[in-house]
Amino acid sequence: MSEPPKVRNYRDLAVWQHGMGITLSVYEVTKSFPADERFGLTSQLRRAAASVPANIAEGHARSSTKDYLRHISIAIGSLAETATFVELAGRLNYGSLEELRRIYELTTEERRMLRALQKSLRRRLPP
Repeated sequence: MSEPPKVRNYRDLAVWQHGMGITLSVYEVTKSFPADERFGLTSQLRRAAASVPANIAEGHARSSTKDYLRHISIAIGSLAETATFVELAGRLNYGSLEELRRIYELTTEERRMLRALQKSLRRRLPP
């Protein structure tokens, strides 16, 4: 039986790859938001989405598990912010409702992945 592939850097993490996919989808859907939202909801949603994979990468680069966990916690918070802004965009009828629903579903999967990573990291900590 073969071993799972080694994680050489954060780019090898499925949770980071998934987060990047969400971020790209957010950038795409927000292109159609009203121009007067460029510095409002568009900017906030893009920053929140980009913060998820950025914090995963930063946490992975840290030298301690405790620091890594802190960044995963921040990523989870940014993901909740992203999901909230996606829902708000839908309620305001900005962008494609179908695409916003898809992104929201992706955030649910990303949350599961982040929680699993968090649980795994916690097991590494001394009791």
